[in-house]
Amino acid sequence: MRTHTAAAVLSSAVVLTSLVLPGPAQAAEHPAAATDLGAFASGGVRPDALGGTTFKDGVVNKGKDIVLGVKGKKAVPVTFTAFDEEGVAVTQAFLWQGTDSSSTDTITGGLGADGDPACTETPVQDGYSYRCRTVFTIDPAVAFKDGNGTAGTWKLFLGAYDLYANASYDDDVARTRIKRAAELTADASPEPVRRGRTITVTGRLTRADWAKGTYAGYASQPVQLQFRRQGSNTYTTVKTVRTGSGGALRATTRAGADGSYRFVFAGTTTTGPATAPGDHIDVR
Repeated sequence: MRTHTAAAVLSSAVVLTSLVLPGPAQAAEHPAAATDLGAFASGGVRPDALGGTTFKDGVVNKGKDIVLGVKGKKAVPVTFTAFDEEGVAVTQAFLWQGTDSSSTDTITGGLGADGDPACTETPVQDGYSYRCRTVFTIDPAVAFKDGNGTAGTWKLFLGAYDLYANASYDDDVARTRIKRAAELTADASPEPVRRGRTITVTGRLTRADWAKGTYAGYASQPVQLQFRRQGSNTYTTVKTVRTGSGGALRATTRAGADGSYRFVFAGTTTTGPATAPGDHIDVR
């Protein structure tokens, strides 16, 4: 954990709350997201004041990846705990991507929360503990309209001022992955088919292109062909194939029994998983 002077907090907070970042991700969705740390600091904080607020137990989206398509908003909950010997006046939360939160040159994305975290204060030994919660409502059509490069790992930035206007922050309390949603199709033929004959299953893997607002083919990705025998609830993997140009899929197998075939994509560090609806084959 890194605790910094108020001047350092101001530097990083101004960068993250400018909401007009030069990188591909912007928090234009929330141009006035509550009271940012920079505005709070303008109330007369001493540049040499050092805060003692610490943060822990940060959880983004209940520990799950944030998978976004091209339309619709997603509400992402964030929870964390803060501690201070004297008490905390205000906390702030941001999601950011990059290597150094104090410089626009090293930030590739930033998102502001819907508002100040709501915190419950509990007196504890040697100080006060705060259990806090906030929400980031993310609209990919707005936040990521300039590019797909921000898919990947993001960090949780938390800041606070205590009751004496001393500032603290930690720019890496927790991490999450923001991923592009994927879609997958499957079509098995011929239908019906004689036992022992070849079945061909075709499909296509696509993923969200935030910049263009549509789904585009995802090539060179491993995808499993799975089969579920009629009357069973379990799919088993038949083979693994790779997507071709435009995300096209083609796999062959021998007809053995009535059942359904589907494709399953496990996902990557930048793209969410996808499962095609099963396509039933009648074997005679």
